[in-house]
Amino acid sequence: MKCMVLSSRTAKEILRDPINLFFGLGFPLVLIFLLSTIQKNIPVSLFEVHKLTPGITVFGLSFMSLFASVIVSKDRESSLLSRLYTTPLRSMDFILGYMLPLIPISILQSLICYIASIPFGLKLSLGVVWALGGNILVSLFFISLGVFCGSVMTSKQVGGICGALLTNLSAWLSGIWFDISLVGGVLKKVADVLPFIHAVEMEKALFSGNTDGIGVHVLILSLYTFGITILAVFLFLRQMKNK
Repeated sequence: MKCMVLSSRTAKEILRDPINLFFGLGFPLVLIFLLSTIQKNIPVSLFEVHKLTPGITVFGLSFMSLFASVIVSKDRESSLLSRLYTTPLRSMDFILGYMLPLIPISILQSLICYIASIPFGLKLSLGVVWALGGNILVSLFFISLGVFCGSVMTSKQVGGICGALLTNLSAWLSGIWFDISLVGGVLKKVADVLPFIHAVEMEKALFSGNTDGIGVHVLILSLYTFGITILAVFLFLRQMKNK
């Protein structure tokens, strides 16, 4: 496949930025360690590892948006994409070239989170396999969002949007740290509209095996993923044609 050439180049670019890669892969592990340690020293069940870990994997995948957006924006600024546009590569080859390398990185990151949670009492089961499968959909959402941001923003702008704003939204409006229903009000309504809480609830359901009501979470996340992917492709191609 022609897209594999661009995929290989994208993978190399990711590996050439070890600081962001280490932070994206390592920060979720730090959170698991800190929050699990806190849980052992408090009298209430606030950060139970079997509920915390699936949510942390979703939070970790938000960094895929940063990786994708930085690469796309830098390629636009360097005019690399305009040169590649004159090659036989098709539109879908470009999109797949950016998305494919990030999917295995996403799955590896999630797997590492589950393994790292074992010393804190997490029991591995078949649910991990189902949860990793669900993380493919979550990763596609975040990667598409990254391609979208990289298509319309500069490399400096995506650092603030994807590196700060998006990761914070995915953390505080997803129910990772606390039950959103306990807050209620406007915050609960906003969280229910956004995809982050649905991604976390889907992962928790897949890991636990209690999939009652999971359909609505999968549907909402799928609609967001499909919509943002279509929008990202459209904006990406328009930016290339305007070069």
